[in-house]
Amino acid sequence: DPLLAGRIHSYVDTQITRLGGPNFHEIPINSPIAPVHNNQRDGFHRQAIPRGRVSYESNSLAGGCPFQAGAAGQGFVSVAARLKGREDQAKVRAKPELFAEHYNQARLFYESQSPVEQNHIAAAFRFELSKVTVPAIRERMLASLRNASEDLANRIAAGLNMPLPEPMPKALNRAPRPEVKLSPALSLFARPGDGSIAGRKIVLLAADGVNGESVLAVHAALFAQGAVPRIAAPRIGPVQTADGVDLQADVSMENEPGFLFDALVLPDGEAAVNALLRDGHTYEFIRDQYRHCKPILALGTGLQLLQAAGVGSATATEQPDPGIVIADDAATGASAFIQAVAMHRHFQRETDPPMV
Repeated sequence: DPLLAGRIHSYVDTQITRLGGPNFHEIPINSPIAPVHNNQRDGFHRQAIPRGRVSYESNSLAGGCPFQAGAAGQGFVSVAARLKGREDQAKVRAKPELFAEHYNQARLFYESQSPVEQNHIAAAFRFELSKVTVPAIRERMLASLRNASEDLANRIAAGLNMPLPEPMPKALNRAPRPEVKLSPALSLFARPGDGSIAGRKIVLLAADGVNGESVLAVHAALFAQGAVPRIAAPRIGPVQTADGVDLQADVSMENEPGFLFDALVLPDGEAAVNALLRDGHTYEFIRDQYRHCKPILALGTGLQLLQAAGVGSATATEQPDPGIVIADDAATGASAFIQAVAMHRHFQRETDPPMV
């Protein structure tokens, strides 16, 4: 009955909305007399404090508990109603055999990624599994991942400094052959954009003694392309420029950390550079931007900031690292910088572990 099914959903949805969260059944006036065991944890109106360290099934850390009661444990089962028109068959609450195939989609996704994205997936698994304190669980996860991708499992095992276990037995001995083995559309690089920098949030560092004209020229060029440029200084408010140009800092380097921005501009001006060299936030800005492969423009003496932050090797040759733009002229630098920002990130300079 579609109407009845809709009403059942509506009742639960209304309770969640009206009573402020998924634990509405634990509010004293709503709670059942008989205790209820489930895997829900935390959230608004939580009344019970379950013991133990797991909230999922199946598990090994809690001896497999709690688990679904099933028919033998007086759990919920569907009425064995006959199907209309097919009296020899009963309605069964079950899943098709295909639901037991757990790896084809995971393999399709991983193998459809670019090498950069595959590196990120392996690094993410390595990071998360390194927080798992029970070696047997790390081993079990690797055994499962071997069924999805040998390459991925090998990378993670090397990152966790542990041997590769045997593959986990599959639920299906003969898994169905996948219809699609590669899908480039699953990669983010399949949608590179239209080359616009509209909406990109770009920070221009400044300090007293900065060349204000060059900062404003780059700011205007970025704004004309639809970007959202912000001038950041050690303190918010007016900045004393070397050429007398009026310059206002929109944000301070203290309240807007570097990782919030899509690109970085380092200013020209000897006095400003010296002031920024004495501020530890400067190094964090540069290292965050470089480590996350974001574009950086160094104007004139701003190159000294790059070198002081430990990324001088990026500018040691006539051809800087991808996404690094060095220029004495603001107009020329802004043009090249806009092209670099349009590419968003420059993963060619990514290393594991990071160099800075």
